[in-house]
Amino acid sequence: MAGDAPGCAGTHLFGDEGLIERKLSGEQVWRGRFLDVRCDTIVQRDGHTATREYIVHPGAVMVVPLLDDGRLVLERQFRYPLGRVLLEFPAGKIDPGESIQVCAERELAEETGYLASEWARACAIHNACAYSDEAIEIWFARGLRLGERRLDAGELIDVCLMTEAELDALAGRGELTDVKTLVGLQWLQKWRGGEWTLDWVAGRQP
Repeated sequence: MAGDAPGCAGTHLFGDEGLIERKLSGEQVWRGRFLDVRCDTIVQRDGHTATREYIVHPGAVMVVPLLDDGRLVLERQFRYPLGRVLLEFPAGKIDPGESIQVCAERELAEETGYLASEWARACAIHNACAYSDEAIEIWFARGLRLGERRLDAGELIDVCLMTEAELDALAGRGELTDVKTLVGLQWLQKWRGGEWTLDWVAGRQP
């Protein structure tokens, strides 16, 4: 059927056009320093109307930093909504007018102190598509050299070094739960296995 996703087998009642919801009206429910909450009224192809509550997000970047010895640079930080410490690759939101690679380089340097001579974009992921338009760009960094960390006030982050095997074991036991880090690990394994490719470019920081 025209409009279907490539390689998507099964019984399809509608093409993409039949699944799209049209916005009739919308309002901003709440705006904080970080989150922008909206509520829209939509109409579906059969005339049914409903509301959609969602968060508008500026977007973010996550970095998979590769040391020369093959180990990975990760972070441990407390995530208040979950009430627990999570293991994650370095990440942060994109500032207004900031390019994605500049954001990736800035976040890696600020949170870990590492600078990288080479960078490669892997993909973008939508980590909470049911209630947010957030897209996280996943980038790889190599040729690392350690400089000075520049944490923001109130940022409490532990930097730790792990092998791919150690991180994979945590994922296999269900102990690695951060979705962007899991996708980053998958990309790393596929790339190192020669199944997926990365196009490397020079870093912009001196």
